[in-house]
Amino acid sequence: MTANQMKGIIIKKIAGFYYVKNNEDGSIYECKLRGKLKQQVLTGDKVVITILDNDRGIMEEVLPRENELYRPKIANVTAVILVFAHDRPAPTPMLLDRLLFLSYYNRLLPIIVLNKCDIPESEKAKQIKAYYPMAGFNFILSSAKTRCGIQEILDAVKGEVAVMAGPSGSGKSTLLNALSEGLKIRTQEVSSKIGRGKHTTRHVELFPLPTGGYIADTPGFSIVDMPSITRREVALHYPDFDQYTDLCEFRDCLHYKERTCGVKQAHEEGRIPDFRYNNYISMLEEVISSERCYK
Repeated sequence: MTANQMKGIIIKKIAGFYYVKNNEDGSIYECKLRGKLKQQVLTGDKVVITILDNDRGIMEEVLPRENELYRPKIANVTAVILVFAHDRPAPTPMLLDRLLFLSYYNRLLPIIVLNKCDIPESEKAKQIKAYYPMAGFNFILSSAKTRCGIQEILDAVKGEVAVMAGPSGSGKSTLLNALSEGLKIRTQEVSSKIGRGKHTTRHVELFPLPTGGYIADTPGFSIVDMPSITRREVALHYPDFDQYTDLCEFRDCLHYKERTCGVKQAHEEGRIPDFRYNNYISMLEEVISSERCYK
């Protein structure tokens, strides 16, 4: 790099302008792309810019990405906060398990947050609280209203580039506002007709966290499409099953129809609850069915 160049991270993109935060002093530059730069540039990209004056620059280079998420479009994410509510709406273990799978599959650090802990818990919330902390997952109870769990979330994502995921109405926007003072995301009441909220976020922007790192004001979603994966990859991304695989007869056991399987035995003995194992089988069969369609 030359003397008037610097490295930074894109914190937002608006109408063809990219806002790049200097890694060294935190200053922000409004940048346009150098004409020769043809690749798509995303929020979260690490870039090299040429400084023109105190607050303007030209983007010269996009540095290699660690990863890229498509919903929302953002690069170099390292952690995902999976937000579900105690109730209103009640959490869905199947959606949680799919989001956990996608987190591990994309090499992201997942943090399960059961939000709205200031209201009575649903039966589904009781199931989640009984299993995931015991099984070794990062698990936090939170309430933006009482600020319960806010510091624990900040500590969990310290130094990370984090996004949120989870069903609409789980309180993601309110929780984001509690985590970063720079955020003023509009929130809406949960619809009494459908039992969930409406999406209130419109574009992706990274906001600094007081403990270091960034969080994106990403919109939530309630339907997760599985990527093109193999049945073996499904089995490899359920880390709570790992402690039981020594009792499996085969090293590539799918914990499905095999005769001798430590995971199936753990399920039969109640160490893996029905909902967790059944969600795994549902995903596995979905992938197997997809494989057959493409043969």
